[in-house]
Amino acid sequence: MRATAVRRTALAASAAALALLVTACGGSSDADAKDGKDDKGAAGGSSSAPKDPKAPKAPAKALTAAELETATLAQGDVEGRKVTKAGPDDEVPADSVTVDKKECLPVAHAMYGVAQEGSVATTKRKVIDEPKKTDGKKSLEDLADGEAEDAFKNAFNLTSTFVALNAYEGTAGPDAFAALKKAAADCAGGFTATVAGTPTKVASVTEEKVTGGDESAAWTVTSEDDGDQAPFKLVALRKEGTVATFFAFNLAAAGGDVKFEVPAEVVAAQDKKLA
Repeated sequence: MRATAVRRTALAASAAALALLVTACGGSSDADAKDGKDDKGAAGGSSSAPKDPKAPKAPAKALTAAELETATLAQGDVEGRKVTKAGPDDEVPADSVTVDKKECLPVAHAMYGVAQEGSVATTKRKVIDEPKKTDGKKSLEDLADGEAEDAFKNAFNLTSTFVALNAYEGTAGPDAFAALKKAAADCAGGFTATVAGTPTKVASVTEEKVTGGDESAAWTVTSEDDGDQAPFKLVALRKEGTVATFFAFNLAAAGGDVKFEVPAEVVAAQDKKLA
């Protein structure tokens, strides 16, 4: 891959990924958080969905805002990653998110960090891989084709994950988790989400493997722009009435040069803090 092609690919990947990142960092800021937590198992996204037979029968007492904040990721909780709070400028109102297929709305909300109905508290974090060290002795133009490709991979092989914790009252937490799972299955063939007038085409939603919490689920969400596709990872983890969602991307993966995995270490760190 020539240096100019590397730059062109990087710019295309950046544009597609950052367009989603800006909206994916949506939702209320940590300063506005109050909290609630529930201790009921998985209930369906609709009244006909089965309930988890292992679920406790009574809801737990809601967490306070301070307790939810304590349970949220902080700097130092995930090795090799920088953890920062999302601020007011990252907010995406729920009513600004629309979809062309109404059954896909829970997936779009999870992508953009928007809470489902019943949430009483929210905290949000950005978790970004620390850059790998390079010698920096050569500019991109001076690199040979193979070196340029390696430089591209190293420079953009960083995973950024947006983590939203939403605490729900009563059965709303299990219901929200189940509704997201159902929506992901129903929308496996894709849909279009629009945020503040900007559309994002999702080509497919494919199930992945993940563990943690009372229940968890993960998917590869593949976006498409003018025929170019980019993978994102979406994870949901429920612990009692608190549902954590993780939306991650890797710029190098957008070019197909890097295998992009579910951010398992970030999920595990958040699971540990919720335990």
